Amino acid sequence: MSSDNIAIRTRNLGKKYILGGPQEKYLTIRDAIVNSVKMPFKRFHRAPPGEEFWALKDISFDVEQGQVVGIIGRNGAGKSTLLKILSRVTTPTKGTIELHGRVGSLLEVGTGFHPEMTGRENIFLNGSILGMKKVEIEQKFDEIVKFSEIDKFIDTPVKRYSSGMYVRLAFAVAAHLEPEILVVDEVLAVGDAQFQKKCLGKMGDVAKEGRTVLFVSHNMAAVNTLCQRGIIIENGTIKFDGETDKAIDYYSNGRERDFINSDISKKPRKRNATLRAKIINIEVKTYDGTIVDIMDSTKPFRVHLTIEAYSDVSVAGYLIIYDLKNTPILVFCSEHFQKKIFELKKGINTISCDIGPTFLTPKKYWIGCGLTIGYSEWIDHVDEGYCFVVEELDPYNSGFDYNLLRAVYHVDHSWSVE
Repeated sequence: MSSDNIAIRTRNLGKKYILGGPQEKYLTIRDAIVNSVKMPFKRFHRAPPGEEFWALKDISFDVEQGQVVGIIGRNGAGKSTLLKILSRVTTPTKGTIELHGRVGSLLEVGTGFHPEMTGRENIFLNGSILGMKKVEIEQKFDEIVKFSEIDKFIDTPVKRYSSGMYVRLAFAVAAHLEPEILVVDEVLAVGDAQFQKKCLGKMGDVAKEGRTVLFVSHNMAAVNTLCQRGIIIENGTIKFDGETDKAIDYYSNGRERDFINSDISKKPRKRNATLRAKIINIEVKTYDGTIVDIMDSTKPFRVHLTIEAYSDVSVAGYLIIYDLKNTPILVFCSEHFQKKIFELKKGINTISCDIGPTFLTPKKYWIGCGLTIGYSEWIDHVDEGYCFVVEELDPYNSGFDYNLLRAVYHVDHSWSVE
């Protein structure tokens, strides 16, 4: 790979944290003065050493200019730490980084904007940080506001924005101020489906313009569509680096081996900062009350969600059945489809969804679950709530092996001749 064509190069990159010990913090002038006075006495009192934790270990890779790379891995694998280092939000403990071009980043909600400043002021602030002149930012300003769809609130301090509004503006700024390298973490999951589609389209346009994109997502369909290459990170190290479809297969097979219905609190989830309610358990049962994880897809079943509400709250529930490549197969929503809202009381509540025969073909699937308030504000979402296996399917007693089908599900049907 020619060094003249490199946008990103990392060598032996590592990031260490100390668990349970003294933490680094930002110092004010007052802190510095106080610490200088305390220094002679520190030898008499030492904080107990904490446990070392390496979030990243010996990460080395090159990314060519104009390449779109998907960074894949479970929650806690080290993906976001890597992007924060590349975005200069945090510093590495060891190793080197070469970045050839300006970096625009969209990390977790809250990074990069000053909460007391308005949306308009933050657009100019971010442009200045990227090294752009005021006239350049002004040329892009209307386009950014139009894309974000928050023109009515552009002169409102961003601390008053909802998480969805914040992400809309943050993505619009990151994508339109023309950085040579665009780094996008999974915050797009906060936006609604239409805006996510709009963002993915914009990232595709950015890539066609010859700019470099690093994209972190659990949505394998989006990664497969957008990215030319996939890098899988597990426990802070690179486990695979290659073509996108092969990376997704590697990742999916690894998840299949490890996929068990364990404590839901350990599953990947996204939560709204309001913390109104939380899903604490999910169970799948037959109509006679038997808990199942191997099921006959020609028969109905019932999904129970146990929810802890922190106050009285009205919520809608939804379920999404995915395959192991994160492709959504079936969606069930109490509000959108049946106009049902649940009035939860403070404490423990249970809601359920009866699902008819799905005729899913034999393989493994999982159920994601979540809670929303209204049509746009989600309050809790669990990606990998429950894993189940569809057993061998032969509804017509034909002897045909349905495992040979590439289709996802089978629909009851009949043939005739006229």
